[in-house]
Amino acid sequence: MKALADNSAARGLEDDAAVIEIGGERLVLTHDTLVQGVHVREDEDPADIAWKLIAVNLSDLAAKGAQPVGVLVSHMLGDDDDRFAQGLGEILEAYDVPLLGGDTVRADGRRVWGCTAIGKASSATVPDRRGAQAGDAIYVTGVLGRAMLGMEERGSGSTNDLAYRRPQPLLAEGQSLAPLVSAMMDVSDGLLLDSWRMAQASRKCFETEAGSIPAADPERREECMRWGDDYQLLFTMSDGNPLPVSATRIGTVLSGPPGLLLDGDMLTPEDGLGYRH
Repeated sequence: MKALADNSAARGLEDDAAVIEIGGERLVLTHDTLVQGVHVREDEDPADIAWKLIAVNLSDLAAKGAQPVGVLVSHMLGDDDDRFAQGLGEILEAYDVPLLGGDTVRADGRRVWGCTAIGKASSATVPDRRGAQAGDAIYVTGVLGRAMLGMEERGSGSTNDLAYRRPQPLLAEGQSLAPLVSAMMDVSDGLLLDSWRMAQASRKCFETEAGSIPAADPERREECMRWGDDYQLLFTMSDGNPLPVSATRIGTVLSGPPGLLLDGDMLTPEDGLGYRH
């Protein structure tokens, strides 16, 4: 068994998934944890928590262009466990993902949920955040800030509300992009922060303009660029290549000091680019 990921965590540039070669297959493994009152609201519907728990892991697989094989779920027992089971069943059915196993526990304090997702690489190359090349175009799918607006519209049933409560992992889009991109990751902690992370991992400068970034509310563009929970795909590819998915070009990869150049200003995480754990 051979792990293909490098020691990027030691540089503070940890990837969201590991790629392991086993039995002639390349498996993609990822794990996320949700903590009540930190990653989900104290009064969140457990059905929506279950959906989000699986969705964020499937989004990591999407960024690798992987096909889901299955998930393992850890559930801390408490109120409305039947609602959690309902939401879990809904997303597993929606994306045709098997539940392979997991664990249930009972304890005091904030509730915690964990999920490990396993996927299978769908292309000869498995994208990560390190491969951006000078001259590449920078793209993002969808629009940013819907989850931010959705938290304000929570329970309304609006498009924004569903974007917050029930994010949609872009598995098909990730599989279409995987053979073509030089770098790719999902946008979970804010477009600006994740762009900075990709630039650092690739040792390149990402140049973009705020006006090019698709915002759900243009009047709140700054907030939309920094808010997390969008789960869109951020990727780079050779300039001029046709796109297999709908996406917006937001900038260009430059050689030079690694970082994020927004409207001519070099930014760092200390500028409040997004959610930091």
